[in-house]
Amino acid sequence: MFVDEVDIQVRGGRGGDGCVAFRREKYVPKGGPSGGDGGRGGSVFIEAVAELNTLLELAGRHHWFAENGRPGSGSNRSGRGGRDVVIRVPPGTLVYDRDKDILLKDLNEAGARVRVARGGKGGRGNASFATPTHQTPREFEEGRPGTQRWLRLELKVIADVGIIGRPNAGKSTLLSRLSRARPRIADYPFTTLTPQLGIVELSGYRRIVLVDIPGLIEGAHAGVGLGDAFLRHVERTRILLHLIDLYPPRGEPTPVEAYHGIRAELAQYSRALADKPEIVVANKLDLNPDGDDLARFSSDLGREVLGISAVAGRGLDVLTERLWSMVRSLPAPPPLHQGAAPAVTDEAEEDNDEHVTVA
Repeated sequence: MFVDEVDIQVRGGRGGDGCVAFRREKYVPKGGPSGGDGGRGGSVFIEAVAELNTLLELAGRHHWFAENGRPGSGSNRSGRGGRDVVIRVPPGTLVYDRDKDILLKDLNEAGARVRVARGGKGGRGNASFATPTHQTPREFEEGRPGTQRWLRLELKVIADVGIIGRPNAGKSTLLSRLSRARPRIADYPFTTLTPQLGIVELSGYRRIVLVDIPGLIEGAHAGVGLGDAFLRHVERTRILLHLIDLYPPRGEPTPVEAYHGIRAELAQYSRALADKPEIVVANKLDLNPDGDDLARFSSDLGREVLGISAVAGRGLDVLTERLWSMVRSLPAPPPLHQGAAPAVTDEAEEDNDEHVTVA
């Protein structure tokens, strides 16, 4: 199952309380205060790991709480700090504060990590309150609570090339011919129900990552069909591969109408997405070996169109080399900018207020 959006609650552990204790040792007539400090509560981190490609592991668990710190004890012994919690997510995950609707962090590469809930500070024991004029303090501090918040995690698949087009244009067949991906392929619309990733291996140890999203139809930007739910997955790509069925079934839009219809949906969904570099590819060239229909289609569009046959494997070498040249010439999309409220850092949310309790 492919899951690309989940809501979770995170909470840092509470800090341990400080201890009130006094030394009671033989031959030490005036034992002083010896209450140790409480340990800091554990924190919650989110980390991107390369081996994941879906948020499915988080779909069944909505609460992620770090361990509380342990209280201090006598003989000036500090309490143990609480264990941290690390939530593993795929690269490309966006971390939002759900209630404020602010982007906290874009985990756009494997190894990226962010702390989303700080553990509470441990309280001071009575040994910390001793002074020359106050030698038997009974004051101590309670541990501070950890940060708590609801998060919304959204996954945007990271790929070099996004394959777009109408249902049954041959996108899944093309992906299966270019890579080892094995998407479901059938002769009815909306065979592809979730984004499919594939890696194209070229000579010279070159590699291109492709993503195929469900077919787009008129009104997709407004929720018609399936593609609108997954258009976010081509927002990170460097280029778009717009696949056109050169011989659509009767009653379907012509190749020119199909092209302009998809372009209109992209523009209404996101101007930045519509402005991405695009390569137009006409499929099912095996039905017209002479290439007359391909030339006519290219002329009607007023731009270059590559012709292929995904089923027969015709033109795929030329296509992959063209994709490699385009991908190599373009920089990777930068990470999305964070909102006004930053993610929790080591310096942020430090609580300096003193809450002293007298035993």
